[in-house]
Amino acid sequence: MDRRDFLAVLAVGVAAALSGCGTTETRTAAPPPGPTPSGSPTDAVLRAPAGMFGPPVGLVRVPVPEGSITMLPGRGNYVALTVDDGTDAEVLAAYIALARRTGLRLTFFANGYMSSWTDHAPDLRPLVDQGQAIVCNHTWSHRDLTRLSEREIATEVQHNEQFLTNTYGSNGRPFLRPPYGRHNHRVDRTLAALGYPAVTMWWGSFADSTPQPPARIVANAEQWLLPQRLVIGHANHPGVMSVMDQIVDIIKQRNLQPVHLADIFDLTQVPPIPPMPTSTPVHTPSPTATPTPSGRPSATKGPTPLPHPTGSPTRTHPPKPGTQH
Repeated sequence: MDRRDFLAVLAVGVAAALSGCGTTETRTAAPPPGPTPSGSPTDAVLRAPAGMFGPPVGLVRVPVPEGSITMLPGRGNYVALTVDDGTDAEVLAAYIALARRTGLRLTFFANGYMSSWTDHAPDLRPLVDQGQAIVCNHTWSHRDLTRLSEREIATEVQHNEQFLTNTYGSNGRPFLRPPYGRHNHRVDRTLAALGYPAVTMWWGSFADSTPQPPARIVANAEQWLLPQRLVIGHANHPGVMSVMDQIVDIIKQRNLQPVHLADIFDLTQVPPIPPMPTSTPVHTPSPTATPTPSGRPSATKGPTPLPHPTGSPTRTHPPKPGTQH
């Protein structure tokens, strides 16, 4: 091979080599870096797909009844998950993050003296403003209303209303859940005069106001998350955080549409707010909950409430027609 032929072959080989390097470089280029995982416990447990649930469509709201609300009215595939207390700020944050991620609609029942409701208001308030969640009245300091005077009941309720208005832009009326589920004719009459014609109870519970193994919480969710049920959970103990994705999976697999109470009931005819009593100071106990036989936290000292089943509310008087279960 003469010198000219050698140089021609060499040039072709170099060109081919350069072309191959370019192709290899293009195929093996690393993709642009994605967002760095935060590594927070909340992110770790939220494995349910984003945007799993949308808002309900075609609902016709019904008037708020008198008496007690224990389930959703009528027939349908709706389910209302309610979250009480808030003794553990991290659990409350996990519920808020779950709602933001999946579209789950939630009804919260807050005790305003628990700091979690103030600490996480910047994250929860946007969900309230957007109509995805509502925050309702569970009294200011979680006292047994059957052991209080009418004036003390009013102070507990209205102090919490002021907190909810200042923090979440709504006073939570007309939905109030009495602590421990305890109420009677006198309590009901007092609450009705304060703008709460129907005491909000439940039909189904995660039974997690005290510490529970995650598997037990899932079992309770499987038992109670059914059409037209009003189910109670608690933001009190971390066991529920590791199974939140399983809870939303149960809702989705059963083709249930999550709703909150303002999706179902017409709030346009709520009575006017009575004046705030001033003569009775509000009792503000320690926010540390202590277990009771009923499976609910006691945020106050004093007599322990009588136990009652965790899956259905206590009634101190016969239910009105249509609420029996």
